[in-house]
Amino acid sequence: MARRITVLACAAAALLGAKAPPGPRPGITGISHLAVYARDMAKSEHFYTHVLGARKGTDPENPAGVRYYLSSRQFVEVLPAPAGQGPSMLAHVAYATTDAATLRAWLAASGVSGLGAMQRSPEGDRWFALRDPEGNGIQFVQSASADANAVPGAISGRIIHVGYAVHDRAKQDGMYRRLLGFRPYWYGAFEPDKVDWVSQQTPDGRDWLEYMMIGPGSDVPLTKVDARQLGVLNHLSLGVPNMQAAVTTLHREDRLSPRHDGPQMGLDGKWQANLYDPDGTRIELMEFQPVTKPCCSSFTAESPIG
Repeated sequence: MARRITVLACAAAALLGAKAPPGPRPGITGISHLAVYARDMAKSEHFYTHVLGARKGTDPENPAGVRYYLSSRQFVEVLPAPAGQGPSMLAHVAYATTDAATLRAWLAASGVSGLGAMQRSPEGDRWFALRDPEGNGIQFVQSASADANAVPGAISGRIIHVGYAVHDRAKQDGMYRRLLGFRPYWYGAFEPDKVDWVSQQTPDGRDWLEYMMIGPGSDVPLTKVDARQLGVLNHLSLGVPNMQAAVTTLHREDRLSPRHDGPQMGLDGKWQANLYDPDGTRIELMEFQPVTKPCCSSFTAESPIG
């Protein structure tokens, strides 16, 4: 058994072109934020402040950007779309860590290349950037906020998961699961012999990353992935304790986005509803806990709490 574990560890390191990790990894506790591009910043502001009820704030990372806070630690970052921006409006995804500088050093010692410099906001947040094996921009953020209080009036103050398009599950697992220690949570598909969604929780929390599988082995063929589909795949999920109450509030206060769907029962046994920002990025409302047995697989970790 010991030999098998050693072989697997060496294989994981080789997959990343990395050495074995150098010791304890700082905590990766959940989702920090999602960053998306917008072609009309004013329309995006209306969606994030009126529909979601987020609080607008400055963006210390990019003066042209805007942060829309859902809580004191979690937000959506909206950036002006650069000239020639392709069909994907995903800029990057950011995870929360207890110690950004030490995590960066840990990754460097593990042989991970392309690490961005440490950054610091005027409020004391610290972060760095890199790219995952498929080239998605990711960040690790150490928040300086002493609490995680929801913004008053926000439809949710809790980001529970992010998802983005993935072509090669094994390649992504080399980083997220085998190096960083993300933990299996649930997987599912529309058809029994397919895999469309693979969810894994952050190593030290209950928020999760969802691989939105496209291509071989999935119901989503590469030839069908256009801007509209990418907006569905690259998404953010907000936890709500009661879907009926959340959607009723949006109806009553005339806060539904022009494009929306649901509520509906997800294949994971949780109620969900979808809102879409002006550029098609999906913002999914999801109840924290399942209310019925999921299809395809059982949950292998505890679900988030409000």
